[in-house]
Amino acid sequence: MADISHNSGAMQVDVDLVRQLAELLDTTQLTEIEVEDGDRKIRVARKAAAVNAAPAMHYAPAPVAAPAAPAAPQVDVAGPSAASDANAVRSPMVGTVYLAAEPGAKPFSSVGQSVAAGDTLLIVEAMKVMNPITAPSAGVVKAILVDNGQPVEFDQPLVVVE
Repeated sequence: MADISHNSGAMQVDVDLVRQLAELLDTTQLTEIEVEDGDRKIRVARKAAAVNAAPAMHYAPAPVAAPAAPAAPQVDVAGPSAASDANAVRSPMVGTVYLAAEPGAKPFSSVGQSVAAGDTLLIVEAMKVMNPITAPSAGVVKAILVDNGQPVEFDQPLVVVE
């Protein structure tokens, strides 16, 4: 643990927790994570920067520089894959899939539905942040490869749009 001076005394910061949160930003490609524990709040955020730039880390209220870490390599989505998911929209992060905005609501998309570029196909929740997954181009939803509430991995095929 490291002490960080604060106007009303010393705040105990778990440096290992901050490092774990920074690593989670890298692996999930999120831009911000915030953790609260009583009066203590730790926020780790990454600003959009050039490739190979390290994420900026901030502790509320005092900012601190992040340890240098290499940028996560981009995965080639055009690599070998089954014919059924060759045109699939893939998950940009680890999380939980939701096919509708809330339980009982109409799904964002369904098989056979025409979609325009930018239309929301589903949501992937990661760290209590809802991330809309949109259609990269206009087309027809040919298959939905996940179930509502299903955990998904990074680069997992989600929806086939042709």
